Amino acid sequence: MPAPGPARLTRARLTRARLTRARLTRARLTRARLTRARLTWHGAARYTGRMTFGVRQFELALMHRMRDLNPARVEEALAAMGATRAELRDAHARWTRMAYAPGAPKGVAALCRTLGPPAHRGVRQAGSLTCEVFRWALPSWPGLEFEALAGPGGEVWNQWFVRPSPRAAPAFGELVPWACVVADLAAFPGATQGEGGAPHHWTAGFTHEGAGYRALFVYGLLQRLDRA
Repeated sequence: MPAPGPARLTRARLTRARLTRARLTRARLTRARLTRARLTWHGAARYTGRMTFGVRQFELALMHRMRDLNPARVEEALAAMGATRAELRDAHARWTRMAYAPGAPKGVAALCRTLGPPAHRGVRQAGSLTCEVFRWALPSWPGLEFEALAGPGGEVWNQWFVRPSPRAAPAFGELVPWACVVADLAAFPGATQGEGGAPHHWTAGFTHEGAGYRALFVYGLLQRLDRA
């Protein structure tokens, strides 16, 4: 058989080159699709399996911040939930990513997507502004509800724990971590309130039997009571 001529060799090389470029193009497209899939956040409730983000994960995200002031109480809660520290960190990281991810629900929409329909929804006047009130009951804090105050467009102005029904002012001995909210301390002599040193931290000062105390809150929930 005669050896292939130069023209036939050239066509064969061109064919191989085209096939190589086609494979490279397909590979690039595949990588691009995978990258977009990793970067796109479709909303917590749309994920299944490991990516599920619901009430349990939201509670863990709150506890991650509470650990700043009361790590022992958070450890007790993790044991009761059968959760690990790694799960706690992961919940915090994913909730933070969701807050900044393009296309992810924001504000009240993110809370509704994660926690479901609110147990209470209403309207409240805040000075000259009218805001919407949303509340959810969370299993780890019975008797309390997580409240979000939202402005126009669903932007959350404030979010913390509240007591859904009025109650008598607690006695000093009833100021127990995770059982009291900011409003519970209003009846104590000399009660003052102010922002804490980190996001979602709050402080309240008051006196009892001549001594000064400083209550430390995270998301409006009592974490620690210190002598002033």
